[in-house]
Amino acid sequence: MTSVAEVARQVAACIEAKEPLVGAWHFYDAARLAAEARRLDGLTERGPLHGMPIAIKDVIDTVDMPTGYGSALYEGFRPPKDASCVALLRAAGALIVGKTVSTEFAFKGPGKTRHPFDPARTPGGSSSGSAAAVAAGMVPVALGTQTSGSTIRPAAFCGIAGYKPSFGLIDRTGIKVLCDSLDTIGFFGRAVGDIAMVAGVLSGRPSLAEQAAPAAPRLAVFRTPVWHLAEPDAAQVFEDSLGKLARAGAVLEEIDDPGDFMALFSAHETIMSWEVPRALAFERLAGSHALQAVTREGIAPVAGLTAEAYDAACAVAGAQAVRWARVLDGFDALLTLPARGEAPVGLASTGDPIFNRGWTQLTLPCVTVPAGTGASGLPLGLQLVGALGSDPRVLAAARVVESVLSA
Repeated sequence: MTSVAEVARQVAACIEAKEPLVGAWHFYDAARLAAEARRLDGLTERGPLHGMPIAIKDVIDTVDMPTGYGSALYEGFRPPKDASCVALLRAAGALIVGKTVSTEFAFKGPGKTRHPFDPARTPGGSSSGSAAAVAAGMVPVALGTQTSGSTIRPAAFCGIAGYKPSFGLIDRTGIKVLCDSLDTIGFFGRAVGDIAMVAGVLSGRPSLAEQAAPAAPRLAVFRTPVWHLAEPDAAQVFEDSLGKLARAGAVLEEIDDPGDFMALFSAHETIMSWEVPRALAFERLAGSHALQAVTREGIAPVAGLTAEAYDAACAVAGAQAVRWARVLDGFDALLTLPARGEAPVGLASTGDPIFNRGWTQLTLPCVTVPAGTGASGLPLGLQLVGALGSDPRVLAAARVVESVLSA
């Protein structure tokens, strides 16, 4: 059996070769990685993730590595303890490789990371480094977060699997809060099975990885009201994917909006506009001098926004969630787009989360898998969405979709 030390050497060699171009890491120390690998090799009891290299997004606390939250304000900060997800990964025997680049506070201010297949393009965000590190082959799995589209969109851009669990499935203690009612731990991996296994360990739900894949998954097809914003090649890959799945035996059913999907965008904007300035009150009031301009602007309170408007937005989101729950309960998953198209050129923005925000606001489990390539030869994905709490079911369906589309 391959030693963890040998795995660490392979990881280090890949990072050494590719990091100068990609810039995925906020903190990485080859000597620390080798020492941790030797420690794991010396253990007599081995956990379910023994020796698996995993990267951690820089908004997630680590006791033995700096956590900068993507911001110059916290450069060099050493948290007093691990986030709960990191502590659980260590207990399961995972090899924590380092901290990956995040946008500032997992919000709008981009970091240094470039797309691993085209350095002139963004890898997406806010979990930029996590997506790029997996896509570049540096690690098989990485943790990220999602508040709008920060896991699903970069996974689609980078041609890998991404998973945003149902809200609350993975404990968030020890992550930098951006928007408390939406923030969710996310996962990136080379395959759905890998991220399902890691998520199963962290959630204490082995069924995430063990639920049997349906022979003929029942899949809803939903073209959101903003479908016209999809790039033509993304829309074509979506249609081609439907054809492949139908020929493979999947049962596809076109569905209509059971409520007012556009209302979710407005609710999401209002909820974030109310919660973000409060979550980042210290940074806004005492540390704004060290923040990127786009962050300062983004975390400023919105003039005229009231608590009553926030409460009304929460009520709208809740009502839409009830309507979607009735529809999704009858399917293994819903199929839709994860992004407008290929990763956009330039590093000033991480892309548009328009195909993610509604599902995040509904707090539903989402998975993206690679589905093809666009006009520039870069990856395009397919997004699966499940009913709240149906994570084992949607992950099982995603394994089937992944297998069909990769054949």
